[in-house]
Amino acid sequence: MSREAEVRFHADQEISKSFPELLDKARQAESVLRELRAAGAPELELRAAGLHFDKALTDALRAAESGQRATFGVKAYDDRIRRRQARATPTGAAWTAEVMRLRTMREENRLSGIVRLPRAVPSAR
Repeated sequence: MSREAEVRFHADQEISKSFPELLDKARQAESVLRELRAAGAPELELRAAGLHFDKALTDALRAAESGQRATFGVKAYDDRIRRRQARATPTGAAWTAEVMRLRTMREENRLSGIVRLPRAVPSAR
């Protein structure tokens, strides 16, 4: 294992410690977005809430990816076969499922959750 892999491993361990807090922030942002939709809030508020939810999901996703890599172990940073083997363990599979779930939520929010504001069409003269 390389020194770089060891440094990245320790950095990922530190980042992954914040995952529960970041996931809770994402849940709160989703709750606010749903409440605003249900209340019929203006488009500007919905857009701001959608963008806030996207940022919260992105932060949680980055922490989950760090947790996934740290769970795989130091040797997995340099060896794709070790990564594949680690993904097959119960904890590796759980982190992989969580990462995929968060990615799916983020993409769904980006496609349909963020309100697109209409742009003014320039007049043709």
